[in-house]
Amino acid sequence: MTLTELKAKHTALLTARYAGLRSVNYDGRSVTYGSDAELATAIADIERRIAALGSKASRISRPHAVKDL
Repeated sequence: MTLTELKAKHTALLTARYAGLRSVNYDGRSVTYGSDAELATAIADIERRIAALGSKASRISRPHAVKDL
């Protein structure tokens, strides 16, 4: 799943939660969560996945030298 897709799902989940809804529609699918806790768990999972993708993309090695060892 791409970062863009994850962010779209994250936005849909947050919008539903803030509106007090437990049903979310995205990608032509409808998901109904049993409780707010389940919805919060789904949001946390998406946030972890976004963070994991973001950290992989930002790993850049930069060599540096130290004088006077």
